Amino acid sequence: MGRAQVTDLEIRYGKRIAVANLSFELVAGEIALLLGPNGAGKSTTLAAMAGAVLPSRGKIEVDGVDLATAPRAARGKVGFADQPPALYEFFTVAEHVGFVAEARGADAGVVTTVLAELGLARIATRPCRELSFGMRQRVGLAAALVGPVELVLLDETLNGLDPHASRSARTTLRAAADRGAAVLMSTHLLGVAERMCDRILVMNKGELVADKRGEELRALLAKGPSAIEDLYVELIADEGVT
Repeated sequence: MGRAQVTDLEIRYGKRIAVANLSFELVAGEIALLLGPNGAGKSTTLAAMAGAVLPSRGKIEVDGVDLATAPRAARGKVGFADQPPALYEFFTVAEHVGFVAEARGADAGVVTTVLAELGLARIATRPCRELSFGMRQRVGLAAALVGPVELVLLDETLNGLDPHASRSARTTLRAAADRGAAVLMSTHLLGVAERMCDRILVMNKGELVADKRGEELRALLAKGPSAIEDLYVELIADEGVT
C-alpha cells in the first residue's frame, strides 16, 4: 500500500536553501494538496521525492524503501508528472503511456483504461509533439497513473485543463487513492483543494508552515468556500497570493 516518509529533508542549490527541515508522511488512500507561492520549494520537494533531485540532507522512503540506498526499487513505485510534462515527442500518446506502463510491468489493458478515463482515447494515435498544452497535461497525468504505482506526485498537473478534463482527472485520482496509492499534488488552484483533498500542506520559503487534515481540515472547510484562500493569505502574507 502507498506510503511515503520525508524526514528532515534539506535541499541546497549552492548557498541557497530551497527546502529546509521538511518532514511529513503520506499514507495510502490520501490525496494531499501542496500549496505555497512561487519559490516556496514545492516543485523541488516533488522532484526529490521522485528521485530527480538529490537531497543535501535527510531521508525519503517510498513504501518503506529508502530512495538513497535503493533508488531503482523506490522510483519504480512512483508516478511523477512534472512541469512541463516530459513526453517522448515522437511517440504517439498510446505509445508514450504504453512505454511507461511496460516499464512498470503493467499490461496493455491498463493503458486502454487510463486513456479512456482521461479522455485521451480519441487522440491515442496522435504524436505527442502535436498536442496542445492541456492535452500534454493529460498525457503526463496518464503516464504518472498507469501501472502499479504506490505514490503519485503531480506538479501543477491540473493547470490548463478544461472543466470536463479537470473533473475526469479528479475522478481518476480519487480512484487511484481508493486502490491504495498516496497522492501529493502541487497547485495554485485553491478551489481544487475544497473539492478533492484529504489534506493540505502549505510551504513557504522552503519550510512547511501548515498541515491540515482530519477534523482540523473539515472544520476549516466548514467555514465556507473561501476558507482555504483565507488560510493561504494569512500564512503567506509577506509573499502575496501567486
